[in-house]
Amino acid sequence: MSNITSNKYIRWFEEIAMGDVAHVGGKNASLGEMYQQLTAQGVRVPNGFAVTAEAYRYVLDDNNAWQALHSALDDLKPDDVQDLQQRGAKARAIIAACTLPNDLKLEILGHYKKLKQQYGDDLSLAVRSSATAEDSPEASFAGQNDSYLNISGEQTLLDAYLRCLVSNFTDRSIHYKYDNQFDYFKVDLCVVIMKMVRSDMSASGVMFSLDTETGFKDVVFINAALGLGENIVQGTIDPDSFYVHKPTYNKGYRAVLKRRLGKKEQKMIFTDTLNKDNIAVEYTRNINTNESEQRHFCITDDDVMILADYAIKVENHYSKQQGHYKPMDMEWAKDGLDGHIYMVQARPETVESRKTDHVLKIYHLKNQSSIITKGQAVGTRIGAGTVRIINDVKNLSEFKPGEILVTETTTPDWEPVMKTAAAIVTNHGGRTCHAAIVSRELGIPAIVGTDNGADVLTNGQAITVSCAQGEIGYVYEGILQFNVEETDLSHLASPKTKIMMNLGNPDQAFALASLPVAGIGLARMEFIITEFIKAHPMALIHPQKVDEQARQAINTLSGAFKTPVDFFIKTLSEGVATLAASVYPKPCVVRMSDFKTNEYATLLGGKPFEPVESNPMIGFRGASRYSHPDYAEGFALECAAMKRVRDEMGFTNVILMIPFCRRIAEGEKVLATMAKQGLVRGENDLAIYVMCEIPNNVILIDEFAKLFDGFSIGSNDLTQLTLGVDRDSEVVAFDFDERDAGVKQMIKLAVEGAKRNGKHSGICGQAPSDFPEITEFLVTLGIDSISLTPDSVLSTIERVLKIEQQMNKSKA
Repeated sequence: MSNITSNKYIRWFEEIAMGDVAHVGGKNASLGEMYQQLTAQGVRVPNGFAVTAEAYRYVLDDNNAWQALHSALDDLKPDDVQDLQQRGAKARAIIAACTLPNDLKLEILGHYKKLKQQYGDDLSLAVRSSATAEDSPEASFAGQNDSYLNISGEQTLLDAYLRCLVSNFTDRSIHYKYDNQFDYFKVDLCVVIMKMVRSDMSASGVMFSLDTETGFKDVVFINAALGLGENIVQGTIDPDSFYVHKPTYNKGYRAVLKRRLGKKEQKMIFTDTLNKDNIAVEYTRNINTNESEQRHFCITDDDVMILADYAIKVENHYSKQQGHYKPMDMEWAKDGLDGHIYMVQARPETVESRKTDHVLKIYHLKNQSSIITKGQAVGTRIGAGTVRIINDVKNLSEFKPGEILVTETTTPDWEPVMKTAAAIVTNHGGRTCHAAIVSRELGIPAIVGTDNGADVLTNGQAITVSCAQGEIGYVYEGILQFNVEETDLSHLASPKTKIMMNLGNPDQAFALASLPVAGIGLARMEFIITEFIKAHPMALIHPQKVDEQARQAINTLSGAFKTPVDFFIKTLSEGVATLAASVYPKPCVVRMSDFKTNEYATLLGGKPFEPVESNPMIGFRGASRYSHPDYAEGFALECAAMKRVRDEMGFTNVILMIPFCRRIAEGEKVLATMAKQGLVRGENDLAIYVMCEIPNNVILIDEFAKLFDGFSIGSNDLTQLTLGVDRDSEVVAFDFDERDAGVKQMIKLAVEGAKRNGKHSGICGQAPSDFPEITEFLVTLGIDSISLTPDSVLSTIERVLKIEQQMNKSKA
């Protein structure tokens, strides 16, 4: 469109950039910036033009509207909901009564004609508000003004333009300006007029170039829904979600890090009927999705990779432009006509990007009670108070500050009361819905998508809302006590002894990524299998051997994947990769499965494949299963998943570890089995450790050292087998003590043996977390690493630093 000459009222995208916010508003400026700078890099941006701030002021000047607006708003009390509603309605009526000047109408329609020449006569438009204060670093302005979609025809376009101007004085927009100290009369309403991406026939969504809940910088987070994206923003549906790991993507790996299948109960499409009284209303409607749409992801892995590419390029561009790291909040749409994915908005992320890195805040519940409901956690905080259920904006005046707002969903009109809530609980929505965005911005804990929160909670009920336990948020009965642990990481040194953490839950990984650890010393795959896969590996391979009920459950679990086996490999690999991503490129030691037979039997379809043992603790577990005919196929799936993590997903920081390896011959057999599955020790820098948890591992440590690259002491089993105490037995629990002299001697011999053979020595059992004296004992031995539960990490680092200082003084 370079041959087009614009005037002060209209400017094409190719004529505007981020320096033009004062003239065209944030949304227009960003679209112009991307259209100019990123199209050549392969980022698709639909073309369009901006109707400027000068045009807005021209309309109001020409209609002598300013004095009337001042009369309506000068004495406004923004926190008085009724006053806000009455005065806002007056202001909107003043703008709605304005007549567009003829020369402005001709300019708009002339540019519409030119856009048709580029895209064809059947072009439909998106007409979107773009405030001059919008998308500033201090305020997101998300959802404060109106947009109109699938607009075609000259009169409809002009009507949509005027209605965008009216939306500068919606109740929510007025209050948002007040909250962010913007002058009502100095925020001009510009308008975007651009090619409509027909996502109503495909999919759309939002994405961030970081994790929205934790601020973890190494991922792109993508939400996707069928049809128009408004359902995601409004929180009326539960979308699909995906993560992509930026560092490995930048190294050339192309794999989804993590995915979650949303319910996608509805999709928004356009109707064929116009509202005669309001021709520019978004004539859209929601229709129910079918079972197949709900059971499958709405975009492909290839689509996810395109979106990740866009997100990384957008973030890199804006970061370079600003001269510092600039995470971005973006909207995208996939066109059902041409099949392409387009960027339709990019603005700075306004919550995590403003936090300081050096102060770590961790919220801890001091006790727990019965769980009333659960959903997706927003943020990592905890809030408590009494319930106030509100399902209609008309009843907002009933809400009292400090209560917990419970509702079906929220819209921007709810924001005046949301900012006074102790916490928010909604029935619907995902982590990028309106309730989530605003709660995150306000620093209020929220749980969205509970399905039944507004049904099972009652007005006046005392509850605690916890978002401190990972991606799942829990609503507990009663007011529970909690504390906030604050640590200034800028003054925390790193001890010589590497402090690592034990972690099995991928949903907690990003929240814990800021802990100053040297990696993950024990990543348990059992949690992923139990919580996310739920089924026995052999039942997925041989569904014909399980009952009909189990088969149906397996089909439901694996329906979004090619086969049940594909479901297992992808779910396990993505769970492990998420753990590894949280500490990348630091090491992540992943223990191969160590279920006991009684634990395996409880998995879906597990009973036919497991023997009944009187003492599973020392039975068919760990290394003995891996090449055994009864489980070799299951272990092959574990190996396939780990090979995918390292070779296809790029997480070469993953070290594999073999548990409960009784004999040298068993170790040799396991390594040979792994090699057959493509996991060859030393290839692609693959290191394989062994758990040192059986007395024979200590006695023959020189021989085990010839097979493995390192040892991780499992203090629980080593204590059990050294003292002859069944750690599952309550009767002899008094005899189970990791501090026993015999156990400590075993640990000492193990550390010395590892050193003697030049192998890594670590400990990943519970003892260092529970007993400070064990930590001191390990440090004085010169152990290489200590891996603990996350809640013990910070206190242990401080303790180890003091021990090492004392040791240095003694040497001096």
